[in-house]
Amino acid sequence: MPTPTKGPRLGGGPAHERLMLANLAASLFEHKRITTTVTKAKRLKPYAERLVTFAKRGDLASRRRVLGLISNKGVVHELFTDIAQAVENRDGGYTRITKIGNRKGDNAPMAVIELVLEPVSAKQAVVAEATQAAAKAAPAAEEAPEAEVAETEAAEAPAAEETATEEAATEEAPAAEEAAEAPAAEEKDAK
Repeated sequence: MPTPTKGPRLGGGPAHERLMLANLAASLFEHKRITTTVTKAKRLKPYAERLVTFAKRGDLASRRRVLGLISNKGVVHELFTDIAQAVENRDGGYTRITKIGNRKGDNAPMAVIELVLEPVSAKQAVVAEATQAAAKAAPAAEEAPEAEVAETEAAEAPAAEETATEEAATEEAPAAEEAAEAPAAEEKDAK
């Protein structure tokens, strides 16, 4: 069971705090970025990230749990389709809090809380791309030795034919010389 938060509640009572966090989360999912006080943003961060984790699961039970907390079906649909798909490769850290200074009226510290929808990192994207390229090159590399073997066999075949032709020519040459010598010998005998 999660430990209760220390200090005063955000809205005065527990029910008001739950409703306030649900409304802040719905606004965050709808607009992708909201401006609120630092305290509310810090309390909203784990709440919203838990809902995104449910959305990443994508099953009916998770959808019903989120619908129990956020009553706007359009926001829940956007959370389960668009946002969950955008953060499917991310292992947590779905939100980012940026402090922007104090509010003009009461000097309350303000912050922008936004969803982190960009890819995990450029380096990991490059590594994933290189892995995919290597996976595509591996089958081509397996085919390449077969192609090289076929090329070498094709190159050896004409060379073998040439050597066979040369051997046949050398075998025919002495026979031709003998045949040429035989008439020459017969001519000498005839003289």
